[in-house]
Amino acid sequence: MDTKELLKKVRKIEIKTRRLSDHIFGGEYHSTFKGRGMTFSEVRQYQFGDDVRNIDWNVTARYNEPFVKVFEEERELTMMLMADVSGSKLFGTKNQFKDEIVTEIAATLAFSATQNNDKIGLILFSDKIELYIPPKKGRSHVLRIIRELLEFQPKSKKTNVAEAFKFLSNVMKKKAIVFVLSDFIAEDYKQNLKIAAGRHDITGIRVYDKHEETIPNIGMVQMEDEETGELLLVNTASKNVRLNYGKHYNDKVNYFKDSFTKSGAGTIDCRVDESYVKKLLGYFKRRG
Repeated sequence: MDTKELLKKVRKIEIKTRRLSDHIFGGEYHSTFKGRGMTFSEVRQYQFGDDVRNIDWNVTARYNEPFVKVFEEERELTMMLMADVSGSKLFGTKNQFKDEIVTEIAATLAFSATQNNDKIGLILFSDKIELYIPPKKGRSHVLRIIRELLEFQPKSKKTNVAEAFKFLSNVMKKKAIVFVLSDFIAEDYKQNLKIAAGRHDITGIRVYDKHEETIPNIGMVQMEDEETGELLLVNTASKNVRLNYGKHYNDKVNYFKDSFTKSGAGTIDCRVDESYVKKLLGYFKRRG
């Protein structure tokens, strides 16, 4: 798309998602994620009832009387958005493609974080890291993230979620609020997710179209694998073909839910023809 069309799209998304974050998500986001980190503020004399684990032994030894460390809630957090830009993101049959929904969700979350004066970063991944934007504050930074989500052209159409989590663990040493947006038609990422979730507060947002869940019975059909480009002639009239496809799809969904739950991470399911606003709000309220 040309620059004028891109700017128009960015502006349209900003108006829609900023309104959502201002009126709906701002408070919910803050109440859900506030106090995830505590930072050292000062030392003061020990008072009856103070937690002995907070005694500063160096200061106590120097003054020959007990002093405790005082901590305060970290006001500023870091949000990292991770978006799958592989071939399967282009699927969509109802009103919007998956990549359009991903962009809107990411923008809503980013503007909610901006209200809290948080930094926001972006990782775009396929089977490798396609783009990394380090966390920064401000509206212009969020608009850059939206632009990248709208127009970025990945070098690969394949997916490797494990590689994305590995990169996250290597590049983000301090705790971050992480949202991973993908259809999660992938496997073998449980271990890397578990390592990353040990440090970060991670939520997987599965964006999918209901027509991906099953294959309709419409006879012989030529299909293209969006990730490999391979053309296949598929007999959709075969009950076994439809059953095997359904099992393959459900196995991937169950792996996603099981992997995230056992790693202590959150999950949200967003179908493209349903309101992601309700899904996000429900998730924030449950967590808050």
